[in-house]
Amino acid sequence: MRKITLDIVALSHSVAQSHNYAVVLGEKDGSRRLPIVIGSFEAQAIAVAMERMTPNRPLTHDLFKNTLETFNIDLKEVIINNLLDGIFYARLVCLKDGELIEIDSRTSDALALAVRFNCPVYTYEFILDAAGVVLEETEEEVGEGVTVEESTPIPRGSALSSYSDDALQKLLEEVLAEENYERAAEIRDELKKRKERQ
Repeated sequence: MRKITLDIVALSHSVAQSHNYAVVLGEKDGSRRLPIVIGSFEAQAIAVAMERMTPNRPLTHDLFKNTLETFNIDLKEVIINNLLDGIFYARLVCLKDGELIEIDSRTSDALALAVRFNCPVYTYEFILDAAGVVLEETEEEVGEGVTVEESTPIPRGSALSSYSDDALQKLLEEVLAEENYERAAEIRDELKKRKERQ
């Protein structure tokens, strides 16, 4: 089967499941998007790696990356290879001593590792046919109550301006609960700037 390259284009809160997020993967040479619901821990793990943040102690995905590298195993690619009953399945394709090894993985964990190894993410046509959407508007409802905001990328300093005040307040509470004080300071600065403008 022909592999289709995907890029991580956004993270969004899941409307139906308040403690979950949707990671949105975009077809590299097309307009289709693949939204996948993930947990808040995995969303944070992806965001931390995209931001190039270095936690005081390694997160689980950092530990796994360090372990693979210690044993000279390289993550070559991630393949989202199946979709059954609304659940996405993924495989880590690793290289050790010239031998390819495939490891079963949750899709959210596979994406968190793909960001850390800077390796490509692929899927197949039948998965995009079944679960992919074409986003023409900046905000569109997809799946079961998952709102994907095309204009809201994985949170970066400059992206905070695209959040509403309520969404920023909620994000602030979440990052404080996770003891991510650097991110909390950025969010507070954005809220403060908005108050000064009023």
